[in-house]
Amino acid sequence: MSLTIIRDKLLTLEAYAKVRKGSRPSAIAHRRLRSVQLGGHMTLQFEDEATVCRQIQEMLHIEKIFDEAGIQGEIEAYAPLLPDGSNWKATLLLEYPDPHERRCELARLIGVEDHLFVEVEGHARVYAIADEDLDRENAEKTSAVHFVRFEFGAAQKQALRAGAVVKLGCDHSHYPVHVQMGAETLASLAGDLR
Repeated sequence: MSLTIIRDKLLTLEAYAKVRKGSRPSAIAHRRLRSVQLGGHMTLQFEDEATVCRQIQEMLHIEKIFDEAGIQGEIEAYAPLLPDGSNWKATLLLEYPDPHERRCELARLIGVEDHLFVEVEGHARVYAIADEDLDRENAEKTSAVHFVRFEFGAAQKQALRAGAVVKLGCDHSHYPVHVQMGAETLASLAGDLR
């Protein structure tokens, strides 16, 4: 997807301010449809044009950015989150409300982003390609937020579009979990593939 598509979909600050509150419930519902909970502390929020445009609009609104260079900067910052027809892209959130537990668990979960997988029925697992923008962990801990991409081959894309059963999981030794993805979520995500 090109940056022009995003730019054409963005509203002015004034126009967005008028629709922001009223459009929030549908934006939340769309985000919820494209989110998958893995166990009690991990969520993958799969991005698409609607989620990326909303995030850009929110940043423009919050930061009061209205000049073309600032708008272009936000577009360029968020555009890498758009799936390009051969993949799914997601924001991985590791959620531990208690600060002490979060610190301990993020230390135990170093490398977790590289252990995420999608398993399309009848095909080999596809492991996430993580944090292509910058490294989000160090020797002591991983980050609570990662950006991941799952690349699919032609046969996997065809199976996904045809409604194959799909598991999303993690095989990290400290967080082994997998779930079968729901039909509505899969239908939305299949729309990301060409």
